Amino acid sequence: MQVEEMDGKVLETWEAAEVARAFGADEVVIIDVRSPQEFMLEHIAGSLLMPMASFEAAGLPGQGDKRIVLMCAGGVRSERMARVALEAGLKRIAHIGGGFGAWKAAKLPYVGTDFASGAPKRVG
Repeated sequence: MQVEEMDGKVLETWEAAEVARAFGADEVVIIDVRSPQEFMLEHIAGSLLMPMASFEAAGLPGQGDKRIVLMCAGGVRSERMARVALEAGLKRIAHIGGGFGAWKAAKLPYVGTDFASGAPKRVG
């Protein structure tokens, strides 16, 4: 995990495997900031969708018991939205470095789309 501190606030960049471990232990909430279309095609099972186009830091869940980890396709949008959340008053937030691409490269499980039927299917 990489940590960047700015004016008493913390932005963490987690590797996909770190997020998978914490998610499996029910320690984090993954919020996907990609478009609804991207999310529909493939996403991490159990993740929540808050597209960048309508991202509202005030609408993020509290971080009492679980930390928030933002995710996008490659890590750029999630880092941008993490910085927006910090500017809006959050003290600490994380995102997945490399995004969903890193998740897939690490061969971690996700929900994809069976293009023959259009139905969701588990991958990995």
